[in-house]
Amino acid sequence: MKSSHNTKYALLLAVLVSGLGSLCYGQQVIPNTGQQITPLAPTNAAFVPLNPGLSDNPTYLAGQAATSVVSPDGKTLLVLISGYNLVRTSSDTTNPTDSTQWVFVYDISHYGPVQKQALSVHNTYYGIAFDPSGTAFYVSGGADDNVHIFVLGTNGMWAESATSPVKLGHLAGAVPPANLGGVGLEVEPQAAGIAISEDGTKLVVANYYNDSISVLTQSGGVWSKVAELDLRPGIINPALTGVPGGEYPFWVAIKGNNTAYISSIRDREIDVVDISNALAPTLTTRIPLPGQPNKMALNASQSTLYAAQDVSDSVAVIDTHSNTLVENIPVTAPNGLLPNSVSGLKGSNTNSVVVSPDGGSLYVTNGWMNEVAVVQLGESGSSGRPGPFGGSGPVGEQVIGLIPTGWYPNSVSFSNDGRYMYVVNDKSPTGSNPEYCHVGDTPTSVACGASNQYDLQLIKAGLQSFPTPTPGELAALTQQVAANNNFSRQLSNEAADTMAFLRSHIHHIIYIIKENRTYDQILGDLGVGNGDPSITEFGSAVTPNLHNLASQFVDLDNFYDTSEVSMDGWPWSTAAHATDVVERQTSVEYAGRGLSYDSEGTNRNVNVGYPTLTQRLAANPLTPDDPNVLPGTMDTAAPDGPEAQVGAGFLWDGALRAGLTVRNYGFFIDEARYNLSAAPQYSIPEDPTPFADNLTVAYSTSPALRPYTDPYFRGFDMTFPDYYRFNEWLRDLNAIGLQNLTLLRLPHDHTGNYSIAIAGVNTPELDEADNDYAVGLVVQTIANSPYRDDTLIFSIEDDAQDGGDHVDAHRSIAFIVGPYVKQGAVVSTPYTTLSMFRTIEDILGTEHQNLNDSLALPMADVFDPRQKEWTFNATPSGLLCGTSVTLLPSSTCEGVTALYPNHNAAYWAEVTKGMDFSVEDHVDGKQFNRILWQGLKGSQPYPSTPTGLDLRANRSQLLERYRANLQPRTVPPVESSTPIGGGGK
Repeated sequence: MKSSHNTKYALLLAVLVSGLGSLCYGQQVIPNTGQQITPLAPTNAAFVPLNPGLSDNPTYLAGQAATSVVSPDGKTLLVLISGYNLVRTSSDTTNPTDSTQWVFVYDISHYGPVQKQALSVHNTYYGIAFDPSGTAFYVSGGADDNVHIFVLGTNGMWAESATSPVKLGHLAGAVPPANLGGVGLEVEPQAAGIAISEDGTKLVVANYYNDSISVLTQSGGVWSKVAELDLRPGIINPALTGVPGGEYPFWVAIKGNNTAYISSIRDREIDVVDISNALAPTLTTRIPLPGQPNKMALNASQSTLYAAQDVSDSVAVIDTHSNTLVENIPVTAPNGLLPNSVSGLKGSNTNSVVVSPDGGSLYVTNGWMNEVAVVQLGESGSSGRPGPFGGSGPVGEQVIGLIPTGWYPNSVSFSNDGRYMYVVNDKSPTGSNPEYCHVGDTPTSVACGASNQYDLQLIKAGLQSFPTPTPGELAALTQQVAANNNFSRQLSNEAADTMAFLRSHIHHIIYIIKENRTYDQILGDLGVGNGDPSITEFGSAVTPNLHNLASQFVDLDNFYDTSEVSMDGWPWSTAAHATDVVERQTSVEYAGRGLSYDSEGTNRNVNVGYPTLTQRLAANPLTPDDPNVLPGTMDTAAPDGPEAQVGAGFLWDGALRAGLTVRNYGFFIDEARYNLSAAPQYSIPEDPTPFADNLTVAYSTSPALRPYTDPYFRGFDMTFPDYYRFNEWLRDLNAIGLQNLTLLRLPHDHTGNYSIAIAGVNTPELDEADNDYAVGLVVQTIANSPYRDDTLIFSIEDDAQDGGDHVDAHRSIAFIVGPYVKQGAVVSTPYTTLSMFRTIEDILGTEHQNLNDSLALPMADVFDPRQKEWTFNATPSGLLCGTSVTLLPSSTCEGVTALYPNHNAAYWAEVTKGMDFSVEDHVDGKQFNRILWQGLKGSQPYPSTPTGLDLRANRSQLLERYRANLQPRTVPPVESSTPIGGGGK
């Protein structure tokens, strides 16, 4: 960059660190993160949703914009969608024609984007590339394992080629059920990044779930696959069998015509491949990196490759002559902008990089900071570079400003002259569930389902465009980003004193994670707080203990789960960070577009917590008997710790580093052998007393947690009551005592598996009542124990995607119980998963794991240091008593009115037939919620009042109307005289 620019940027940096102003550009709050977004902040900015123009659904907007590219002539911008994008019809079924991914085509010849087309692609996964001629472009087909070719017609419109798509061949090798064509257990292929050679003769595709690349060439104008190179060391050289390498290949960049660079996310390396002979590509070297390489970009001379790196929040600088890492540039914020207490922490989710047309700057998207970082580049080869894995770059090679974007930016493009920028983002705040769309098959509910109000459908993508900011504008925009992300927020003196008091008085924390419930679903009928009882499905009759906890202690009626669903909910709840891998995969996996549930210690359904194949096979005999399938213990989805400890950014890692004791009950457990009907000889039976029977029921997926995991505490399994989990926790507690940090999973409020559930706990109401009672018993146990004066119990839902809510689709139930907690209070402070996570850390005295928890506020408003005394007595729901299940001592039901569920297990088994409850959220969430509403509420219509109301006032009148319509069942349902599932009556 010219010296005059260096002077300007030096002045700019001085302005930035001198103080942060409070600028406002139509700020929109993201309730579940506590951040704000201001995509209209840049001068003359525009921000538009992506509407494919469906004739039968003209208001439908797409979500999860993934990648943008500009044509060689600079006149056309393409935006690729890779996400959920399932559309319901007017008859409330999935519309296969509309339920696709899209390529949006924009004319940018006059800078401002003008939409020209929306081209349907059945499946995609981030990969798109223009042909050098500008008359064609290529899209990787994701789980369809192919490449789509689009060509420019003489009418100026784009259409898919008659020879498209081109098959990549991995599906042909599938041998179901274990082998579906991908490398792993029951996983499909996933074609991801794609690039074309400079002369347009070779295409290279990254096979994300096959750990390989495919090379395509054309003959007579027809493209075909001509070669494949498996990137794993043990496949290339048998002497290296079992050595990790080349796994999760995501992005491709091609230098000239002969060298391809492939980002290997799991192994944190860039694989360099010689493609000079397209028929026989060869690996030439592997370049190790400190972070997970995502998207990459070459400079104009192709002398330098830049790779955006998640986890390390940096850009790797690769010299393409020596194929070595020469620099690693931190990209979260300019030096001095972040407070010293958080300046070294990570969590930005750096996911793409582009070189400015003048070659003087990098523009980098940081997904979780909702920003584009502007990096000033120094002269290539300048002296004084630091070591490749640490420190800032030399003077001039650093972040000099930030640009605010929409929620979770994924890609940046420029006009050819560099005067205009285009940024695409993945998400949007969902707001309330305006149609309460979790209903049945009445005329009202059918229309409701067709409005597509499921959580992942409510998330919409956006295209932001604006003139490239000047240095002066960049100063103000950087201040705006700092304000949006709460960079300068500090604890009040009162809050700091409260947290310090708790730190000195609390020595034990029990952290309970449950599954998928919203505030209105459970506490909408509470006597206080902002609940809508008309949406309540599991009210006080079903969940008396949760209601008593909220009434006796604190009702958190403005609490939001940071996550969308369980796949990102568990990382947020256990690490305060969902990495870019998790964010990118979640919406695709939940739409059934391939990929696996990779966020609880299994990768591609393989337990990578065990280092050897022998150990993996002992834990799960169905594991592929191949030492080259995901060797090593690297968990692709795991965040790093605050000092770059690889994969060690979880809550328990921080506790262990602080010298605290930890005990794990059910977190990060391999669930593959529960309810294993396909291979019953390997299934772990539902044993209520596994310790007495010496039966291991829990195989940890975390090497760090394994020594502290109770092997007799069953993980997620909807056939198994939480009451039995409580019994095992109590047995172990009496045996070893209470540890500083207890991780306790009580998942039965997810509900499911009605046809095979044991002990008669086999309907949604019974599952919820069982979960409620287990939570109550845990609290009662501590209240009557020697630990009562120095123990706090925290309970959270990992996500809220299973139900409607009149405030926001992320609003959920959360509880804090124990000494020094306010009693009989409503706390409406907007708290999130991150707030609870930080509160636990601050009380335990552990380090913060990343930027997300360190920038959140602890939940100081919940506590009163004067309120030491507390008590709690658990009460079973009358539903449990009404079924006379043997798991409850008869004495606990004394004085409790017996109730019965609306329908028995036979009904629920029939209406959920074919649903997969083996893993969290493997059921179709939309369909399951509609089934729940129909079975629990019958034909009762939802209210027509507007959403988003504050219902804290006039609670007595609201609840009087609600209770007038309640008709608790006091006799057993009569659909069948023989219940399914055994054990109950």
